[in-house]
Amino acid sequence: MSTAPTATDVSRAAHLLRPVVRRTPLEASPRLSERTGSTVLLKREDLQLTRSYKVRGAYNVISSLDAAAREAGVVCASAGNHAQGVAVSCARLGIHGTVVLPGTTPRQKRARIAEIGGEWVTTVVVDGPFEDADAHARSLAEEQGLTYVHPFDNAMTIAGQGSVGIEIVEQMAERRQKPDLVVVPVGGGGLLSGVALALKNRTPGVRVIGVEPAGAASMRAALNSSGPMRLPEVDAFVDGAAVARVGDLPYSIVSEIVDEVISVPAGAVCMEMLALYQTDGIIAEPAGALATTAIASGAIDTTDYGQIVCIVSGGNNDVSRYAEIVERAAIHQGLRHYFLVTFPQEPGALRTFLEQTLTGDEDIIHFEYTKKNNRESGPALVGIDLAHAEDLADFEDRMERSPLRIERLRPGTGILEMLL
Repeated sequence: MSTAPTATDVSRAAHLLRPVVRRTPLEASPRLSERTGSTVLLKREDLQLTRSYKVRGAYNVISSLDAAAREAGVVCASAGNHAQGVAVSCARLGIHGTVVLPGTTPRQKRARIAEIGGEWVTTVVVDGPFEDADAHARSLAEEQGLTYVHPFDNAMTIAGQGSVGIEIVEQMAERRQKPDLVVVPVGGGGLLSGVALALKNRTPGVRVIGVEPAGAASMRAALNSSGPMRLPEVDAFVDGAAVARVGDLPYSIVSEIVDEVISVPAGAVCMEMLALYQTDGIIAEPAGALATTAIASGAIDTTDYGQIVCIVSGGNNDVSRYAEIVERAAIHQGLRHYFLVTFPQEPGALRTFLEQTLTGDEDIIHFEYTKKNNRESGPALVGIDLAHAEDLADFEDRMERSPLRIERLRPGTGILEMLL
């Protein structure tokens, strides 16, 4: 299928996938419902096989292959959810697959993909970034006659992802309700385009809004440019949606039937990930928290919507990332700030800083100083947590009056990223 899929294709995919994938829960979110005054429901694709919706599209593609293509096998490039979706599909269908991984892929992810795929999947690690892995996967497809399984720019992939929308409509009907607004994460556009096809066909009048990370707003760039374009730079933090260029097929659908595409900053995503974990007991990866971030942060005006559905698209978040998530959230809230403080290399300098500058509820969370030989002074990197964001003005006023030389390091500056 080389042309854009239709709502009928999505319905067929949903029927095919029904006995294969999990019908993930549609759960109420008391936190977001109270925040908005609407009923907010979460479509829990973080509870899907491999903890991501990606298996839907991968299985729909691979299961559609004819006998010759099945015998030849498939190949994909991915370090995350798509790779796991391809692996579980190959294992279930008895089709050999090759998963090409970039060299930066952690060992635990490599092991997980191999475990899921078993004897049916071979992993190949390529030195370099994802682009190098993708180029290698495409060359293998051409040289060995393998079917390249695209994560989003493929009609069968889109149709498979659209089965999420079919389930939303069915689950709402069981409640004798219809969704007024459905909020969908956006990376390459496969999930958004597929879900929009399903919803617009089955629930006329529903509003569909896509949410992408501000550091990788490739769908918004495509809509502004009347066609997909490659972003010159991408922030990889929201890794599941850090796509430099959206797919041609998803764009063709989104530009026609999706009501709006917005972006949210990574700091707001981190705040929402913590809220999902601490309040709702949901472990969401950054991309999985995009839709609820738009609601929690007020990026979407929910005044006119009674029934809102947010898709939590994935839950494969490495626990080691939570320290960075807490850091980014605190900076986004205006609670955490970093400074270069130049101390004279003499006794009592630190006491002066503590007594004259830190006189409120500030808390030192980072202090790094190295004494320099034959120098009269030396800089220290100091991290400060404030009790309230509005306390910053008073704190900066105290620093201005300090005899020490103090420079505030703004978030996003190269020197701060290097030092931390």
